[in-house]
Amino acid sequence: MVLALALVAAFQLGNWAFHQLTGLLVNILIAFFLALAIEPAVSRMAARGMRRGLATFLVFFVLTVAAAGFVTLLGSMLAGQIIKMIEGFPDYLDSLINWINQTFHAHLKRVDVQEGLLHSDWLRKYAQNSAAGVLDVSQQVLGGLFQLLTVALFSFYFAADGPRLRRALCSVLPPARQSEVLRAWEIAVDKTGGYLYSRGLMALVSGVAHYILLQALGVPYAPVLGVWVGLVSQFIPTIGTYLAGALPMLIAFTVAPWYAVWVLVFVVVYQQFENYMLQPKLTAKSVDIHPAVAFGSVIVGTALLGAVGALISIPAVATLQAFLGAYVKRYDVTDDPRVNGHRVRTGGAPGVLARIRAARVRR
Repeated sequence: MVLALALVAAFQLGNWAFHQLTGLLVNILIAFFLALAIEPAVSRMAARGMRRGLATFLVFFVLTVAAAGFVTLLGSMLAGQIIKMIEGFPDYLDSLINWINQTFHAHLKRVDVQEGLLHSDWLRKYAQNSAAGVLDVSQQVLGGLFQLLTVALFSFYFAADGPRLRRALCSVLPPARQSEVLRAWEIAVDKTGGYLYSRGLMALVSGVAHYILLQALGVPYAPVLGVWVGLVSQFIPTIGTYLAGALPMLIAFTVAPWYAVWVLVFVVVYQQFENYMLQPKLTAKSVDIHPAVAFGSVIVGTALLGAVGALISIPAVATLQAFLGAYVKRYDVTDDPRVNGHRVRTGGAPGVLARIRAARVRR
């Protein structure tokens, strides 16, 4: 009984500790896959004589500058659009009031509408709730920055101390297991790095194509919108294409409604070109998995880890598939027509037509 109670207590303690450390474990998992993604670049610079710590720092510096530049440009674009909407709000309100007066024979005035909005209970409650939620938003922003710093720190150590980490892991395993672990590690590096690099190349092509369209239509902030479409459509699985195309369509609608239709048509056509021509050629050697398997892995990853699982599910499944493919024995497939989907009639009772033909032959 004492042993059973001790086991139950140890299980409860482990369960409680696991739930308390779930956030940290997810951050470490993200950092590990990020370290695997930058491992090829760091290894190339280290092979040329550069220290791994300095090589990792340079890679992180380039990524940080690129991310900061993108966020700055996107923030300036959104701020400019918000200022433009605020400045044009009186004109929009006047046109709406004129339409209501002409359609419904009303006698509304802009002053009356503005006074009603300023003294409405809805606006007062909304302002109070917004003021109360500022603290929650600040806490979420600080928490997100802390998680980002945690991921960056762990990924830096994983990439900079990759050989030491592999050596420490192999030191507790027998020689036969060491080769398998190192092989799995190399497969994970190849698949994760190949997945991210192929996605980055497709993001570049997509961003340039959408930039050319938006620039030709005269849509403002075309470079930023091109980068937005490229990154969001490639690095957010399943719904990334729709999220990426929504913002350019909205900005194009402010210029001319028909421009939004042209952007929608181009997004749909380019998505078909990417799915059937561009993506199979770029990902054939890096992440060669069936689209149904990729879609199922995204669903499973989302159910387990949310957005993080959706991002790392495809390289994780590709790594597992490549690792299992190295150990699963394959056999030559026979030339049976059923392999190609052709049905073969069995030797059972003949059908009605066969019996009629046989009767005619006998006659």
